[in-house]
Amino acid sequence: MKVAIIGAGVAGLTAAYDLARRGHAVVVYEAASVAGGLASGFRDERWEWPLERFYHHLFESDTAIRSLVQEIGFADRLFFRRPITAQWWNGRAYALDGVLPVLRFPAVPFIDRLRFGVVAAYLKYVTNDWQNLEKVTAAEWTSRWCGPRVYREIWRPLLEGKFGPHADDVNMAWLWARLKARSFRLGYFVGGFQAFCDALLEQVRRLGAVVHLDAPVAALTPLDDDVWQVTAGGALSGAAEDVDAVIVTGSPTLLARLAPHLPAAYLSNLRTLRSMGAVVLTIALRQQLLTDGTYWLMPPKREFPFLALVEHTNFIEPSHYGGDHLIYCGDYLDPHHEYFRLTAEELLQRFLPALARVNPHFDPSWVRGYWLHREPYAQPIVPVNHARNIPPLATPLRGLFWASMSQVYPWDRGTNYAVELGRRVAAECHRYAGMIRLRGGGVALRTQ
Repeated sequence: MKVAIIGAGVAGLTAAYDLARRGHAVVVYEAASVAGGLASGFRDERWEWPLERFYHHLFESDTAIRSLVQEIGFADRLFFRRPITAQWWNGRAYALDGVLPVLRFPAVPFIDRLRFGVVAAYLKYVTNDWQNLEKVTAAEWTSRWCGPRVYREIWRPLLEGKFGPHADDVNMAWLWARLKARSFRLGYFVGGFQAFCDALLEQVRRLGAVVHLDAPVAALTPLDDDVWQVTAGGALSGAAEDVDAVIVTGSPTLLARLAPHLPAAYLSNLRTLRSMGAVVLTIALRQQLLTDGTYWLMPPKREFPFLALVEHTNFIEPSHYGGDHLIYCGDYLDPHHEYFRLTAEELLQRFLPALARVNPHFDPSWVRGYWLHREPYAQPIVPVNHARNIPPLATPLRGLFWASMSQVYPWDRGTNYAVELGRRVAAECHRYAGMIRLRGGGVALRTQ
């Protein structure tokens, strides 16, 4: 069977890898000039390693991606460390990356800290019943079981930071999954995530798949005999190719644009799948900002102009980046938020006062360079009973599959679940190939 995959992110490349190994002819179309999708990186001329456009790390529990890393012979490039993660409260950072740091957190009384610890342990180690948890909002559940003080000082900042005005809509299954999958030790690759994506790309090509970069897809057209025509743009502008199946690995908006002939009810359901976008300003500093060694700092959004302050070089040595101290100022926002319109310089000026708050010695002269990256589709919003909103991987149109971060639910989006999703859609596509053979249709048989 001949399969076209739209998108060379981690899900798309994983699907291409599995399908090519099973003997299918695979062609991948990627709009960007590099593979990796949201995990892709960029590189300053001073740096030995590229840096992710959007901060990335793995967890020890990320078994799907760790298995794939092992398969492609990249395991010796993966390593784990235990950096400091902290929350900003009352003018300073407090580590919350273990039992003892939580018990010492002064924002809530000691008895409430114990209550928080018991509830967190229950969610992480005891219950797997996310189906019942999705029937209630995270705000309601945590306020009830952890108490109003813990909710206000710990859970509310997380929900507001991640989902902004939609914080009260998010169901408890999302928070369960976030705790369930986390580990205190975090993983990273020698050469960054771009090195992993490039290694996976090389394996996919070695298996015979064709990968086109700088090649967005302009249209998908269903033809007779279970055949799809893929029309490319960019570097392949106007080129058309007939395939037996198509896997789209982008947003609901992309799928609706490429396949407007999908049934009206299906397209209407796609429009109900809301998501947040991501805006990240990466800043290269001449000096360390978080001098206590904190890697990940979560400040309250009512006090700071961003959700997360991540000092990447408190996790990975500055020597890999020409001595730069690299920080991310990141946020999840509605795609119509003004941060999607402001320039990098305008955002830098918004953010600089916040850097002085976390380090009174900070001076704007420390800034050596800065880069702005934005994506309108980065974090699905998951309301109560969200499972009923998730479309299956096979769309109503025969031979058209959709695999996106909207479908990894109840898990949170990330590279591990992108691998898992890519493998699931590849398996479903492979089963579809058997149906084509039984019917005697498709490109492969038609051209024999």
